[in-house]
Amino acid sequence: MYKDLGVDPSKKVLIKIASTWEGIQAAKVLEAEGIHVNMTLLFSMCQAIACAEVGATLISPFVGRIMDWYTAKTGTKYIDGKDDPGVESVTKIYNYYKKFGYKTIVMGASFRNKGQIIELAGCDKLTIAPKLLKALKESKEPVAEKLNDEAASKMEFEKISIDEKKFRYMLNEDAMGTEKLAEGIRKFGVAAQSLEAILKEKLGL
Repeated sequence: MYKDLGVDPSKKVLIKIASTWEGIQAAKVLEAEGIHVNMTLLFSMCQAIACAEVGATLISPFVGRIMDWYTAKTGTKYIDGKDDPGVESVTKIYNYYKKFGYKTIVMGASFRNKGQIIELAGCDKLTIAPKLLKALKESKEPVAEKLNDEAASKMEFEKISIDEKKFRYMLNEDAMGTEKLAEGIRKFGVAAQSLEAILKEKLGL
């Protein structure tokens, strides 16, 4: 269908998949068939490493949702992006990928303020809402590169490989990652049911 419209799906289309173990295995199959994926609902390092190991084209680690969880649990308010747990998570993932030469693109997502965006300057890609784009445009604050390959190469990481057993153990040990992933899947389920109802109505089923 895409080709009939003159669109090359290998260059223009990413299939969004939740970063569960099952979703990551599906991504492995799709990528092997030349179908590229965007791994979403990604909150933890084990998810990020597993996605890179199967050759996912792109991951969308969430910044704001991670911050929301920690704010709700601790009462700490993160205003300018510094010491923000969501920013720290994406920074760690980016540095790990670059340190070990993974080609998977890191696209930071789910921002709550421009400070988070500024602290991730240099990340492969960032998906930014219009409101925050406007705030950045109007800001006079200088933006320095915070992430780059050279700095990442100097980071001290132990390279690990993620099998299913290790994935489930590490995710279970991460309360934030476990809770936010489950919450996101429930929301996806509601959205899928709404879409199904709309399609049935349109198709007269």
